Formats: sequence, structure tokens, C-alpha cells
Amino acid sequence: MTTNTGSMRKNFGPLLADVAVPIGSYYLLKSGFGMGTVAALGWSSVVPAVRTVWGVVAERTINAFAVLILFVNVVGVLLSFVAGDPRLMLAKGSGVSSVVGIGILVSVVMGKPMMTAGMKPFLVKGSSEREAAFERLLSGSVAFRRAERRFSLVWGVMLLAECVARIVGVYLLPVDTMVWLGTVVMIGTIVVTSVVSGGVAVGPMAQMIDAELKGGDAPSPAVVPSLVVAR
Repeated sequence: MTTNTGSMRKNFGPLLADVAVPIGSYYLLKSGFGMGTVAALGWSSVVPAVRTVWGVVAERTINAFAVLILFVNVVGVLLSFVAGDPRLMLAKGSGVSSVVGIGILVSVVMGKPMMTAGMKPFLVKGSSEREAAFERLLSGSVAFRRAERRFSLVWGVMLLAECVARIVGVYLLPVDTMVWLGTVVMIGTIVVTSVVSGGVAVGPMAQMIDAELKGGDAPSPAVVPSLVVAR
């Protein structure tokens, strides 16, 4: 029970800091303290920015995605004092989705799908046998590699679509509405993308790993012909 609670805190803690706190602080600052829309948006970006900096300092590592989030949040704060345009400040959130989405698609074209690192733990489940099977299939199965690329492709396309949807909403709907609706769109995109990518990629890949493991320690089909020739 303690392990599960710790795991949930680790997984949902950053989400709470980056999503729930900014939304709550925006409405608190604007409605509770009478702060202007632009100032409330700017100051509500401070918590995620501070959390990102603290994470980098505490872990003593530089995560490219964390740095990107930090940059976007800092830009949001600066825009509150320079641009004075609340819609532009809301649109900056879509910049994260667009940059990450484009980066993912580029990685697929280059043959090094960016999302594989995040997907792999769900497939290997901490098992050295499953990890070995994963690596064998990755190097010897065309179908497995296609599914790997398909996973990142789905995420890249969906993140770009989410970016477009949020930008359209920012300039067509009231600012107060988009403060919470933008987050709903983001979370909804993540949920839908997880389901779709799981069905078209993770599920088939898991089945291939299971089939590979049923063969015991036998070599994968991709290397059998060379072994037969050697005999």
C-alpha cells in the first residue's frame, strides 16, 4: 500500500503542480484578489516554473523537456508584463504541444522514435527477460519496428492537432473559459492518444514480446537462417 501511494504521488504530483495549481491560482488571484487577467495569468505560471527549476537542481540532471516547460512558463510570465495580451499568453501553452509534436515526428522520420523511451517500461515491466525480448525484436522484427514508429507517429500527430484546437479556442472563446478548457483539451488529448497508441502499437508489441518469450531462449526468426547456414 505504501509503495502504491508513493508511486501515485510521484506520478500525479507534477501533474497537480503543473495543471491544477496554475488554474486554481488564476481564479483565486483574479476573482479573490481582484487581479487583472494578464497579471493573474502571469503569476499563475510561477509555480510550474519554480517546480521545474527545483526538479533540475534536486536531480542534478538536465531534462530537455523540463527545460522546454521552464522556458514556456518564463515566457508566460514575461508576456504578462510586456505584451499585455492574455490570449497570446494562453497560446504559449500550445507552443509546448507543437514543438514536442514536431520533434516526435522528426524523430520518426530519422528512424529514432522519441517516444520509445517512455513506452518501453510499460512493455518490459522491469523484467530482464522481457527487455531482452524487446531488444531482439527491435533489431530483428520489421513488424515490431513498425509498431514502434506507429506509437510515436500517433503521439506526434495528436499533439499537433491539440495545438491547433487550443489556438483556435484561444482566439474564439473568452479568456476565462480557455483557462480551464485548454487544460481539459490537453488532458483529453493525452487520454485519447494513450488509448489509440495502446491499441495500434503497445498492444501488438506486447503480444509479439509474449510470443517471443514463449520460444524460450531460442533465437529470433531473423537470425535463424544465418545459424542454419553456419551449421
